[in-house]
Amino acid sequence: MLPGNRDSFVPNAKRNTYVTTLSNKLASLDMKDEINFELRNEDLRDLKELGAGNGGSVKMVEHVPSKTIMAKKIVLIDAKPAIRKQILRELQILHDCRSPYIISFFGAFIADPNICICMEFADKGSLDGVYKKIGPVDGEVVGRVALCVLEGLTYLYDVHRIIHRDIKPCNILLFSTGKIKICDFGVSGELINSIADTFVGTSTYMSPERIQGAAYTVKSDVWSLGISLIELALGRFPFSDSDDLSDDSLDDDDDFSDIHEMEMQRLREEEEDEERATAWNNAQKEAQRQRQNQKSKGVSLQGGGMTMSILELLQHIVNEPAPRLTWGSGGEGREEFGGDAVAFVDSCLLKDPDARLTPGELLTLPWMDQIRESTFDLEAWANSF
Repeated sequence: MLPGNRDSFVPNAKRNTYVTTLSNKLASLDMKDEINFELRNEDLRDLKELGAGNGGSVKMVEHVPSKTIMAKKIVLIDAKPAIRKQILRELQILHDCRSPYIISFFGAFIADPNICICMEFADKGSLDGVYKKIGPVDGEVVGRVALCVLEGLTYLYDVHRIIHRDIKPCNILLFSTGKIKICDFGVSGELINSIADTFVGTSTYMSPERIQGAAYTVKSDVWSLGISLIELALGRFPFSDSDDLSDDSLDDDDDFSDIHEMEMQRLREEEEDEERATAWNNAQKEAQRQRQNQKSKGVSLQGGGMTMSILELLQHIVNEPAPRLTWGSGGEGREEFGGDAVAFVDSCLLKDPDARLTPGELLTLPWMDQIRESTFDLEAWANSF
């Protein structure tokens, strides 16, 4: 054992016990899909890296015997105990889920020291990638996203008593068939993150009550959905702390403009090595120092506008009015969103969680009835870019 690595090393005896438990769990999963796959690592051909995060990565692969394209989530078994516990729970959740609004689970296997979980591959990718490519999303599509996500959340909660906990555009997937499904149960089980982990990334979609330390409920997912819908409609992250401060006025500040250009360049890069990431973190710290006596335009973590620090953002979410679908006075509100759509999103973003509607209640609102009755061709739209 290397010095200093006790926390990341699983002793052989405990590790072997875990592998045995995991193998038994995999063997006990009785797949109910029409097609059953005998998954082996040697039968999967890597095609593309789709993403990476704490504890694992995701690849696009081909199951060669069946010529089926899948998403393979790779998780290192020699992870922290909480991660290992979460793996088993996630497997059971995935196996039990049978919904057209939830990504399908093909199976899992051990490729020591990893566990590989194979899931349905969404050929059009996540909705954050979609709007970055095409800009603001059509109102009919935003409505369909709302309907599908709510159906998925209602299924997870009513059938499995599961709260997703990480609703955001990158966890909403689009298929060329026009289907929309939610994915990533990576934080939907009993994994308890440290404060640092909790406040990275997903904190930007966190409800006011969660920021203030209240328990997570299904209504917290509703808040995250509301933020996500506005983000898709605008083609950018929706928060701003000043409606009358223009981008042009910010560009007058050379130092601030330089930081903005660094952010845009970073977002244009498809891959970043460790050195570039370190440089970006240093630049962010410098930007925050320079902004201490300046007023920021707002937040657009997807690259449209200036950035505020994470603490500024969390204070903004708690203390300032929630964003609305009819955004600002500068002409960003979109005519295609009528009163019913605006009322729907407002219902998602009520600051008081007791007043905020549940997914099931939101499904009864007029905008959802309109979306169900719509003849909009989502498949044609999905194949238009």
